[in-house]
Amino acid sequence: MSLPINRTDVELAADDLRRRTLSHMPAPLERMIYLGSTRDYNTGLYYHDGLASRFSDEVACEALALCHRESYRQVLDSSVEDLVRQLDRYIKSTQAAVCDFIAAWKSLQPYRVAVPAATDPLAAEFLCANVRVALAIWEAHQDGRSPQRLGASPQLSPVR
Repeated sequence: MSLPINRTDVELAADDLRRRTLSHMPAPLERMIYLGSTRDYNTGLYYHDGLASRFSDEVACEALALCHRESYRQVLDSSVEDLVRQLDRYIKSTQAAVCDFIAAWKSLQPYRVAVPAATDPLAAEFLCANVRVALAIWEAHQDGRSPQRLGASPQLSPVR
């Protein structure tokens, strides 16, 4: 039987994670993808070797889950325009060939597995739809197409 987790320890571990690791990832999308990758897909438990060595496996798991939910909410609250900027920054940080990145994100939709567990399904679908739209906008900008040719509303001139 494991001991109950001290919430203060979880907050201390989360603060440590934010300072040491997440501070190098300014975009919520990047943090959400990273934190999702620390979760074991078979158990749903999070693991971070450095955090676990400073605290415990259980505290590290809870701190990672807490920060994952925070970054998810930040991405969920982002406008599509902001998501395009976050996506641009993330794509550049991966060092992947752009065509490979776009193909993978269109077909595999890895952002889906980066959604925290026990998330409202409608909110998760909303986030995924916004990421798909942001990806399409980002890709169109790379191809030199204007948003107007993609069906966006034209910019209206101010009434004088």
